[in-house]
Amino acid sequence: MSTKLEFWKYEGLGNDFIVVERAGDDVLPSARVAALCDRHFGIGADGVLLVGAPRSGQSRASMVVLNADGTRPEMCGNGLRCVALHLLERDGSDGQSLIVDTDAGPRACEITRTGAASAEVVSDLGVGRLLEGFRVEVGSRALAFSRVSMGNPHAICFDHQLSSADIDALAPGVSARFPDGSNVEFAEQRDATTFGLVVWERGVGRTLACGTGAAAMAVAAVSEQRAAFDTALSVQLPGGPLTIWVSRERQVRVLGPARRVYAGWVDAV
Repeated sequence: MSTKLEFWKYEGLGNDFIVVERAGDDVLPSARVAALCDRHFGIGADGVLLVGAPRSGQSRASMVVLNADGTRPEMCGNGLRCVALHLLERDGSDGQSLIVDTDAGPRACEITRTGAASAEVVSDLGVGRLLEGFRVEVGSRALAFSRVSMGNPHAICFDHQLSSADIDALAPGVSARFPDGSNVEFAEQRDATTFGLVVWERGVGRTLACGTGAAAMAVAAVSEQRAAFDTALSVQLPGGPLTIWVSRERQVRVLGPARRVYAGWVDAV
């Protein structure tokens, strides 16, 4: 008889995850992650979040992110909010502040419950680091990409006006320019504080939302004087809006929702 794996399904703006608690440092095999995330033959998700013991005394827990293809990115902003809500529920609290250790470093969260299985979370995503940009020739056009690290890599193109099919065709090649790949964002500025954003995530593809992608875009926007520092920016993703603040030191805070969808058990092998 096969053993069972307990899981919890969460989503943040439609970016959905399978949360699994682990006692040690074990990481699920890539093939197992891909099977769990399969939307036809598995649970279905953009990735798996492994919640474990803290790595430092100040933290409540640790989070390891595994993309739908089994690869391990450094960080996930929407996933962080989901883990924060999961810890809130495990602690039986209506609201709290806590720190979660990630592969990109410790990240602080302030959680306020909004329903029986939902919360609003303000998360500190750290300092956005500007990297060297580049250009990509697409037909007769040259698209300019800014690059920002939020602990994980992002390439951001403003004022793209590309179709979903164009993004799906272009983004994998942009990501492949870098040895470890990159998330790729396509942004459209709508006014001084509002941006539309479509994100193609390495190891996943186009998703409904990406917290670090929205944060990276906001860092690029204020750095290029498209928007003001220390101002609430609304980033409209296909799954819904995030509110983002970027300080002059490029410290980023993000406000967004998280929701538990259901919980269950699945065969572990």
